[in-house]
This record gives sequence, structure tokens and C-alpha cells, in this order.
Amino acid sequence: MFAESVTAIASIPDWLRLVAVPVFAWAAYHDVRTRRVANVTWLPLFALGFVLLAVEGWAALSAPVGSFVRYRFAVRVVVSLGVVAPLGFLFWRLGGFGGADAKALVALAVLFPTYPTYDLPWATLPLEPSSLGVFSLTVLTNTVLVGLAFPLVLAVHNLLAGERSWLMFVGRSIDSARVDEEYGRLLETPSGRSRGGLDLDALRMYLRWRGTTLGALLATPTRHRDPASITETHHPGDGTVETGRPATDGGRATADGDTEETDDGEEADASPTSGTTPTTDHDDPWGAAAFLADIEGSAYGTSPEQLREGLDVLVERETVWFTPGLPFIVPMFVGLLVAFGFGDVLFATFRAVGLV
Repeated sequence: MFAESVTAIASIPDWLRLVAVPVFAWAAYHDVRTRRVANVTWLPLFALGFVLLAVEGWAALSAPVGSFVRYRFAVRVVVSLGVVAPLGFLFWRLGGFGGADAKALVALAVLFPTYPTYDLPWATLPLEPSSLGVFSLTVLTNTVLVGLAFPLVLAVHNLLAGERSWLMFVGRSIDSARVDEEYGRLLETPSGRSRGGLDLDALRMYLRWRGTTLGALLATPTRHRDPASITETHHPGDGTVETGRPATDGGRATADGDTEETDDGEEADASPTSGTTPTTDHDDPWGAAAFLADIEGSAYGTSPEQLREGLDVLVERETVWFTPGLPFIVPMFVGLLVAFGFGDVLFATFRAVGLV
């Protein structure tokens, strides 16, 4: 009796597809917290998707030769695996996606080539399926629309905080001393505002490589700017925000702004936020080139000049603007929920205005 009531609402494959909701919820939460999602996250969705693809493919092949059922299933699978899945790889290669974003989109393409259907007592979900019927494409278009709303949300946040600037749609301001607690990229350089500022993951990697903290660096900028002060280096990690603080080789500012001795007995620089960049010339200010030459791989494409300019900005200014960005898996999760409940927002909009 129970089995009959369950299958009356949805097919077993469509029930199983709901496992994507908790998986994407966990991935979105973890992506917000760490900007990292383990590869193993997507393996259950890949495995389930291929199994369901085989089951539904066999059912479609069992239909009479030349029937519309075969043709419809084949078209949806081709669009999902041949268009949506490669888009994830393409966006990753172009730098628009992270690796986790690409894997998430491919997992959707494998798991949802067709629309799931849930016949509830009050309605059949999704309410607004697209005419093409490729569910992964619906999730992708919903994701893009959700992502486009993020700048508006950011602007409202800035307005409520009393911030009014053209940057209010792409970033927010923060105390320089707390910027290492955030994910994103600086929107400022010594020469002005720019979308090409220092990646904050690269900043954390640099600080860990030096075995210092942002607070120590801001308190003793002259000392830290001298590459000769780098006597020992450490593994830089991957730039994730961590609760533990690395061992420091620098001082920190006292409450009244006076100098304080550093760990090795040197005095911290007076007036750590003096508003001017130290003018002492060095062959490699901050040891930026040495850092990038020493680590394995790349610090998210950061150049020595970007690192130097970012550090100069943090030393010069008490507050800075940065773009927090939005992990793509977050709007993808929202787009998935909207697709399950409402359906295809873009298709419904086009139909409402008579374009389809």
C-alpha cells in the first residue's frame, strides 16, 4: 500500500533524484564557509545519475522503434550531456568557474537529463516545465538568474550600512585588519579602484608562508617590507580561512598606538596606519617574488606586483573595499530548489510575454 502511494506521486528514479537537494545544500554551505568542496561530494550524484540514465534509457529503448518516446529521451540526453555538461568544463577553462562549480554542473547534467515529476494532491511539480524538458538546463538558467540578483542584494546591504558608491553593487568595505577573515578580492590598488586587486586567498598563503599574521604585518610594515626579514618560511596552505593563527614573527599594535616589542626583540613601527607606504627601496619589496618562486604551483594567478600593491594598500588604509563574490554553487542550489518547485523561470517569463 505504501509503495503504491509513493509511486503514485513520483517514479522511483525521480524519488532518488531528490538526493541532490541535501548534497547541494551541504556543498553550498561548505562553499560559503571555506570556498572549497571536496571532489568526493559529487561521486554519489555521478554514480546515481549513470544508473538512472541506464534504467531510463532501457525503458526508452523498449518503446516501439520510431516512437516519440525514444526521440524525446534521446534529444534530452544529448542536450544535457552534450551541451550543459561541456559548459561546466568550458567555463572552468575560461576561469569563470572553479573546479567544484564545473563538477557540480556536470553532476546535474548526468542526473537530470529529463524532468522529474511529482504529482502532489494540490499540484504537479514542477509547475512550469520548459517545452524542451531538459531539467539540467532549467537549473542552469535559474542559477544564472539568481546570480544576477546578487549585486542588488549587495547594494541593499551597503545602503543599509550607509555606504553609497558605485562599488556598492560589486563589493563592500571592511577594516584592513580584518580582510584576512574574508574570501574575495581587493577592489583597490595604490593607483585607484580596480577589479584586479589582490586575491585574499593569496594573501593568506603569503602570510602563512612567512609565518606571520596580518596584524603583525600592519603593526610593523617597514620590517615586513624588507625581504631580508624573511629568515624562515612555512607551507602556505591553500588560502582557506582557518580558526587557528599561525606562528608570528612580527609585533602587533598596542591599544594606545605605542610601539611594542616583536617576538625577536625588535620594536614595532610607530603609527602602523600612517597613511603612507614605506619608501625604503628593496629589490623585492615584501619578498613577493621570493614567495611566488618558492611555493609549488600558483597563488591563484597572483603576480608579485599584485601582491606588493595589495600589501601597500592594506598598510596605507584603515578600511578597504573588496568584492566578496558569490560561490556559484550557492545560486546553483537555489536554482535547483526553484526548478523542483516552480520550474523554468526564464521559460515562464518568455511565455508570459508571448515570446514562446
